[in-house]
Amino acid sequence: MIIIKSVHFNNNNIIVEMSNGKIIETPISYYPNLRKGTKNQINNFEIKGGGRWIHWEELDEDLSAAGFLSTQQ
Repeated sequence: MIIIKSVHFNNNNIIVEMSNGKIIETPISYYPNLRKGTKNQINNFEIKGGGRWIHWEELDEDLSAAGFLSTQQ
């Protein structure tokens, strides 16, 4: 199973490093709840489920490893 190893942000993008070495960069604007968040709120996340998803409690957002990988097909 490919999981999320790390998450970073630059300007307007979320950058996710996967356990298979892939780096996936996606605009934050693709995610309405994140788009509404402040920089502090966006940076306040947890990698949950053993790396299967990213969770933003304050923004009520969850993004999955499977979802990021599906954008690379």
